[in-house]
Parts: sequence; C-alpha cells; structure tokens
Amino acid sequence: MQKARIKLVSADIEKINQVCTSIKDIAEKTGVDLSGPIPLPSKRLKVTTRKCPCGDGKATWDRFEMRIHKRVIDLATDERALRLVMRVPLPKGLNIEIEMVEG
Repeated sequence: MQKARIKLVSADIEKINQVCTSIKDIAEKTGVDLSGPIPLPSKRLKVTTRKCPCGDGKATWDRFEMRIHKRVIDLATDERALRLVMRVPLPKGLNIEIEMVEG
C-alpha cells in the first residue's frame, strides 16, 4: 500500500501547527488513515557577533539563534484527500514536500 509522506519545515512553529491541524481536519472528513504529525529534531542555527564594530572597548558579544522546526505526516493514499491537501493555503516561510512512499 502506498502512503503520502508530507514534510513540513519552517522557522515559525505556529505556521507548522496551523497547517498540521488543517491536514488533520481533511483526514477526518475524508476518513483516511493519518499518522502524525511526528516532530523531528529542531535545527538550531547560531550566530555570535561583536557588539562594538570598531574592535576597541570591551569584548561584548551578541548571540542570535534561529530554530528550524520539522514535522512529518503519513497519510494513506486517497486521491480526494490528496487533492484537498494540495489546496491547503500555505503561509509564507513554510516549506512543504509531498512524496509517495511504499508502506
């Protein structure tokens, strides 16, 4: 049996949760088996810079961090459900990847 594996990636966790709930609603309406959303480990991107641009004075530092959150949803293959998932409005800054997997 084939499954559709949906991968969601974003720096904003609220956007991911919003899309996940809409996909869950579609699965409930169409009666399709759904497993997930499975949280994957977040990637933490860190940047450390000096506060003083000239190099004189105290050695004080600014630390910036950006977290990349990921979720995976497995959806049983149903043509109607997949069409509805593809029509879900995606917020800006969210990447979605849908692939067919043998399961």
